[in-house]
Amino acid sequence: MVVTFQHTPVLLAEVIAALAPRPGGCYLDATVGGGGHALAVLQAAQPGGVLLGIDADPAALAATAERLAEAGLSQQAVLRHGSFADLAALATEAGFAAVDGILFDLGVSSYQLDTPERGFSFAADGPLDMRLDPTQGPTAADLVNRLSERELADIIFQYGEEHAARRVARAIVERRRSQPFRSTADLAAVVARAVGGRHGRIHPATRTFQALRIAVNHELDQLAAALPQAVALLTLGGKLAVISFHSLEDRIVKQFLRAEAAGEAPRLAIITKKPVVASDAEVAANPRARSAKLRVAVRIA
Repeated sequence: MVVTFQHTPVLLAEVIAALAPRPGGCYLDATVGGGGHALAVLQAAQPGGVLLGIDADPAALAATAERLAEAGLSQQAVLRHGSFADLAALATEAGFAAVDGILFDLGVSSYQLDTPERGFSFAADGPLDMRLDPTQGPTAADLVNRLSERELADIIFQYGEEHAARRVARAIVERRRSQPFRSTADLAAVVARAVGGRHGRIHPATRTFQALRIAVNHELDQLAAALPQAVALLTLGGKLAVISFHSLEDRIVKQFLRAEAAGEAPRLAIITKKPVVASDAEVAANPRARSAKLRVAVRIA
């Protein structure tokens, strides 16, 4: 089977510099994706370094397994299917009770966005799915066809920061009375008409699609649940690195790190006073790196 999962790791050099993998070290990639970051971390941790890679997407795990096998590092990695909201349990079960570095690369991958069958994007028509783990839970179609107008408006406003959320929710409910939503292009067209105005650099349906994806995958709740577990897994001097792609994620990470670095018994020291962003050269080569923000902290107690 040929794995087509492709994902260019963002801020790769910056992540390696932050985690500073050492030979014989133990590392955890909580969102292993296509394995780009994981491979670089493992290579830097040789000889003797090991890595646990977790992902909700079985396609991502298959791609990582193939990439590590090609590099001759399969024996140094353990891959687990699951949510990073269960980070502690997954790590303990895999024998990673204490690690020297943890990476979260949040959001969706280029593969997921560019595969119409996954339903994350309206760039090409596909089923209205949006699940990071396609084996579990309701789809985006389930949400838009079943939730009340008020529930939809709240999701679109809170998770998409869409000012026309009420208008969008009303348009969705009115349309579904005659025909349920099944495809990404269908929903995008209805949302675009509801938002109105000229199409700028950002498509008018972008915020609504982001909101639905976050709601389908419980992304913010899972992130808030995972971060304390990550700190507990770190050894003294261990690094926590988190890459976020929108303000809602970044706010959770920033506030968590500040809280952990404050008080009478702080567990973390913040290394990045301001988030690290992609260089102009990286953005030119990979436009999706434009919104990436990397925050790093070290376990001190």
